[in-house]
Amino acid sequence: MYDYKKHCYIAWAWLLMLAGLSLNAQQLPSKLDNPISKTYLRNNLRKASPRLVLNKEIEENLKQKLKSDPVVQNVYKSLKNGAAAVFEKPIINLDIPLEERSQNNQLDISRDLLHRIGMLAMVYRIEKEAKVLNRINEELIAACNFPTWNPKHFLDVGEMSLGIALAVDWVGEYLPASTVKLAKNALIEKGIKPSWPENGKAPKWAYGNNNWNQVCNGGLVAAAIVIAEDEPELASKTIYRAIDGMQNALDQYGPDGVYPEGATYWRYGTSFTVVTAAMFESAFGSDFGILEYPGFKESALFRVLSDSPIGLFYNFGDCGESSGSNGDATLAWFASKTGNKTFFEKEKFLKPYDKEKNFSRLLAPALVWIAQYEEKSETTVPAAWAGNGPNPVVFFTGGEDDPNKFYFGGKGGRGNISHGNMDAGSFVFELDGVRWSMDLGKNKHYGVIERTGFNLWERCQDCERWKLINKNNFGHSTLTVNDQLHIVDGKASIVDFKDGAFPEAILDMSPVFEGQLKSVTRRFKKSGPRSLLIEDDIVLSENTDRLTWQFITQADVEIVDGGAILTQDGKRLKVQNLSHPEYSLSVISLSPPPFYLDLKKDNLKRLELRIPAWKVQGQTAKIAVLLSGE
Repeated sequence: MYDYKKHCYIAWAWLLMLAGLSLNAQQLPSKLDNPISKTYLRNNLRKASPRLVLNKEIEENLKQKLKSDPVVQNVYKSLKNGAAAVFEKPIINLDIPLEERSQNNQLDISRDLLHRIGMLAMVYRIEKEAKVLNRINEELIAACNFPTWNPKHFLDVGEMSLGIALAVDWVGEYLPASTVKLAKNALIEKGIKPSWPENGKAPKWAYGNNNWNQVCNGGLVAAAIVIAEDEPELASKTIYRAIDGMQNALDQYGPDGVYPEGATYWRYGTSFTVVTAAMFESAFGSDFGILEYPGFKESALFRVLSDSPIGLFYNFGDCGESSGSNGDATLAWFASKTGNKTFFEKEKFLKPYDKEKNFSRLLAPALVWIAQYEEKSETTVPAAWAGNGPNPVVFFTGGEDDPNKFYFGGKGGRGNISHGNMDAGSFVFELDGVRWSMDLGKNKHYGVIERTGFNLWERCQDCERWKLINKNNFGHSTLTVNDQLHIVDGKASIVDFKDGAFPEAILDMSPVFEGQLKSVTRRFKKSGPRSLLIEDDIVLSENTDRLTWQFITQADVEIVDGGAILTQDGKRLKVQNLSHPEYSLSVISLSPPPFYLDLKKDNLKRLELRIPAWKVQGQTAKIAVLLSGE
């Protein structure tokens, strides 16, 4: 049978060889090790609990670190305070009004249960306080008696299954036998069995390439390990399918570690993959190849680079903007595996707990690998980096201790990937602690949008999704042609990258404008310690009517000869129209935004340079704009 993926990789290997690069055979993208069967479970699954992330040896290490390690002590204090706060709330229930949920599902409730159980169960293992055990018992009984865990939106089932499984594994020996029986039955009937449709086909998420794969498979792995002695056939086939399917999600990290859904979804999807790896290691003694899967380990560097000097993410896709004040529990797993200090946010982990700010609902299992961290090295974060894959990105920074706080993130990609936007060629730019060019990121009111009947998630060329300004190209710092949408399946790729003191990257954006232009490349260059050059080389087609260069900002704008002056937070940025000084820039207010369901931001605007095609001599045009700090 023809193996397309293998064929493409061999071709890529030859290209690397021709470029003078070596490729170690062990780096070839092979499948995860998957020895799972009933016999394997019987012979290799740890016999006694705990065995999900914790086991006897790992727990002993954790207890020792609790006596001596200030980071572990402070994280545990956060968990303990969080567990205490659970007692101020009613037992988990389904009574959250639909209008108060983030979306039209039970996911908020599943996440709340997972958060509560993680804190309570970890605290009980350390403290053995009867009050805590009783609360776990009540939470378990309530959640297991829900009519369903909402399998039509299987993320709800995945997160609920992990929470219930952790409770049974970590404190089941202390719970009433009736509660353990109820919980195991719920894991089987409301968790695992709904994942095996009667038609025999695997659900889409099981072999999908986005975070659903990671979350749902991770939750069901936990459930399957817990019920393995009771239902060995069901458990073994569920774990086997999870390992088999997880490869499709892991493939998205290749070849360089860029997570296609962006930094906050890296934290979400990856967090469940690392919990799964930790469960495999504690239960079987092997992660079956997850850590070394091509691009996965490297993704930690992508996550670090996505965090700007002022604590904002390069928030493309549906990402949130803030990187948060708490230590990144997912990143800490990579630190524990590599010993790399760069991935361990020690200062954040040492901050006092603020109960008004939710920490990761996976912080309890994360405490385990935080306790396993031993510093061995520190990687210097590159000042320029580019990564390919489904959603290519490039970063330029000023390096550590840069007084200018220079930060640039730009991207290629296509609109129709998971959580994708029509944002190819877009970028964020910071200087002097100000984000001048911004990405709108996620609309926090997707639940409200869904309840209007708006089709938020379909990604065809003419789908409703593209009416939203944070989804379409009119809300991004990129190019637009003929005032039309980008081609949804046209992918912009990084075709050249140079690092050094003045790095640059070139994107081929031609597929994004198929039928509108013959070709177009966008070049980003850090032209100085306080300046960024953007150059677009365009070949027009007979269908080209108008070219529009766009810049999305919340800064105040003063139009001047040859460009504009932007002012924000007492700082100034000059926008110089180098290529077409005869055309004035214009300002389009996006506050309020054009569509009633749009994301709203104060003082939001689009700075435009509009060039009629009939004014272009010949068939080629170059648009060059310089951004420089004053």
